[in-house]
Amino acid sequence: MTWSRALKQTARSGLTIERTKLTPLIAVRGSVGVALVIGLCLWRGNPTLAVSSAFGAFASGIVTFQRSWRPRPVLALAVAGGLAVSTFLGYLAASHIVAFLLLLTGWTFLSGMAWSIGPVSGLVGTQTVSIMLVTVTLPTSVLGALEHAALIAFGGLVQATLILVFPVRPWGVQRDALADALAAEADYARRLRHDPVAPFDPQPLMDARLASAVTPRQAKRRPVQLHGPRGLAEQLRPVLASLADPVVGAPVEGPERDRARDLLGAAATVLDAVAHAIRHDRPVRISPEAMATLEVPASGPVLKGAARRSAYRLISLLADAVERTDEPVEATRPTTEAERGHLLRPSVPHLVPVAWRSLHRELRWSSRFLRHALRVSAVAAAGYLLGTALPFGHGYWAPLAAVMVMRPDFAQTYSRGVARFSGTLVGVAVGGGVMALFHPHAYVSAALAVVCVLLMYLLMRTGVSVTSACVAAYVVFLLGIAGAGWEQTVLERVVLTLVGGLLAMLAYALFPAWETPKLRDRLAEWLEANGRYALAVFDLYGRPAERRPRQVRDALLDSRAARAAWEETEGRAEKEPVRHRGLSRTAAGVASTALATMGRVAMILEAHLPGKDAAQDPGATAFAYEFRDSLEKATAAVRNREQLDWSELRAVWERWDAEDESQGVALRGADLLLDALDDLAQALSRGPGGRNRAARGKLGSSSR
Repeated sequence: MTWSRALKQTARSGLTIERTKLTPLIAVRGSVGVALVIGLCLWRGNPTLAVSSAFGAFASGIVTFQRSWRPRPVLALAVAGGLAVSTFLGYLAASHIVAFLLLLTGWTFLSGMAWSIGPVSGLVGTQTVSIMLVTVTLPTSVLGALEHAALIAFGGLVQATLILVFPVRPWGVQRDALADALAAEADYARRLRHDPVAPFDPQPLMDARLASAVTPRQAKRRPVQLHGPRGLAEQLRPVLASLADPVVGAPVEGPERDRARDLLGAAATVLDAVAHAIRHDRPVRISPEAMATLEVPASGPVLKGAARRSAYRLISLLADAVERTDEPVEATRPTTEAERGHLLRPSVPHLVPVAWRSLHRELRWSSRFLRHALRVSAVAAAGYLLGTALPFGHGYWAPLAAVMVMRPDFAQTYSRGVARFSGTLVGVAVGGGVMALFHPHAYVSAALAVVCVLLMYLLMRTGVSVTSACVAAYVVFLLGIAGAGWEQTVLERVVLTLVGGLLAMLAYALFPAWETPKLRDRLAEWLEANGRYALAVFDLYGRPAERRPRQVRDALLDSRAARAAWEETEGRAEKEPVRHRGLSRTAAGVASTALATMGRVAMILEAHLPGKDAAQDPGATAFAYEFRDSLEKATAAVRNREQLDWSELRAVWERWDAEDESQGVALRGADLLLDALDDLAQALSRGPGGRNRAARGKLGSSSR
């Protein structure tokens, strides 16, 4: 992709306004917290302090809107604590430009590295840098520093208190994550009716797993509706796929396929009902038609073999999902350490070693987080010096705009830069126009600032340009409380925001961290993780007595994580103005489809694992043994741009096929797995026509 096209796409992305679900009650609660802090300072007769101290409640309110599984009061207190510390240190160093520059550079570097811990941690770090930059214009006495830091912390405490006193949808984020997972399963079942090998994105299941991790204290108060359905959703996906698959499940045409379609449709209806009940804290309501479909016909079972086993398993799981969900939402399930059935989430103090390991892991030159930290710290220092040298007041706006725009990847940095500048133009125009026409009093300016905060909280998820406009108008009205002239405010804000945005974009162009060269490594990691998952399954077919379900489960989670890493890297690479470096977009798409098919086959095989007392399968053992060696060679070949060769593995399968007269699930699954591996080899081959051969191979595997 050329630079002109990349800039055009990122600009369009930044200016896009999305339609999203609004949360007015939460927005009102957050804006009330900001109003209380501003009102308290105005009541004390200190408009300047009101301007600066409002940032604590404002930033604490912003972080509570982020997608985090932590309790909202904890997030508000955490960001307020970080803001208070950065404010105090900034006050102490503000009078000495060299000391402040060193402090700003080091603090910004740490905030940039905080993105390696998680997006919420990165946002909190960015907020602390912004408040540190604001403090350079304030008095620098130690008492003043303590007072201001205390007010910043008080703003977060106010937000946390409001969340506790006026809760809005307790456990709402967890409910939405679990409901989204079940709704995704319902959509998957519906698509399987028409496409037996329809793809499925496991991201909703991954989000639901993250949301289900709770502390021991939370586990004692978690509603029953959130306790069991996630595990059932995990078990449902392979059952749905195995029922619909034309090789392992029901035949392509005939009465069995019609029965499978009816079961899949009824499953989608039930899962939608369960998702709706969980999302809205209501009992499950299922239509009689769906319930009748899930009963065995009076004439007897229509499905046979593996398809019949999948159907019975599906009916049983759906009944369990309804039973576990259709409970009084006020009920709780006491959980002791001995019988804990939840994923443990470490408390905030216990996050310190986890965060340290994340930081230590990313301290390498190839890490995009380290490069981002170096980039953003250099830009913050340069922006501060440039803003100070320019003949404007409030020179901190240049580095502040740059820090708020910059992210660890190219697309977000450039799209946010365009969106922030465009939104700032609109915001300062509206705010400056109101100030010029009406010259509002301090209390009126404070009220207008709170209205802008309310609009920003309400429209938080619609786009960066919208929120930037609200923030720009908020700053104009906030500075109007202290008597700052609107003419100077508008000019400063526009010019310095432009300067900061240009600095951020220039820094990424000069010191990038491109994702495109990493595509082959991510693809190799996904292949390796998928291979370990398939190996764990085939090992159980070969030696059922040594069954270790946890090994299969861990391999599945690793496979999902590798797929998510690949998709994240591929999504960023598509927007970068660099050449493909040995893996074209077409090849990446076909390879991704092949590996997704590989994971689906392993999942179907997992749905039919034999019991511990089943006979050993020597063919599965031999296949797994050869696959282990071939997988190691293949991952190295993907990284080194070499040809993939599965001929030895195909020969082992052919011997297995000749010796096995039963044509069991494991043998048929191994055949499908080989088809997917052949598609991958063709996608990565350098010869012409790779795309067509891979597509034909995929169609052939789907029709078997």
